[in-house]
Amino acid sequence: MSLVEGEVLTPESERRTKAVERTTKFQLGQVVATPGALEALERAGVTPLRLLGRHETGDWGDLSDDDIAENELSLKEGFRLLSSYKLPQTVDKIWIITEADRSVTTLLLPEEY
Repeated sequence: MSLVEGEVLTPESERRTKAVERTTKFQLGQVVATPGALEALERAGVTPLRLLGRHETGDWGDLSDDDIAENELSLKEGFRLLSSYKLPQTVDKIWIITEADRSVTTLLLPEEY
């Protein structure tokens, strides 16, 4: 998959294409990614849609139990959501952050925060 900075990604279209049924827990809003995140994903051969699908269904990735509990509270109370995913065959990690108002979801490297 070739990505362009600022490209809007739609996990819904990937789900329809693969005919995979998932229950989303919240709306992603507009999806954006930093250039660093896009480069890391391409190096690892991972599509952002795969990670976004995990994020929106409540698979928070590599978070501590406390951070997972915070996300579960944030779902109920309408706070910001964070997922963290280690990328295969690299040392890179991708963070996905959905804003409290669910208007924007950002893929970024932790050092870009």
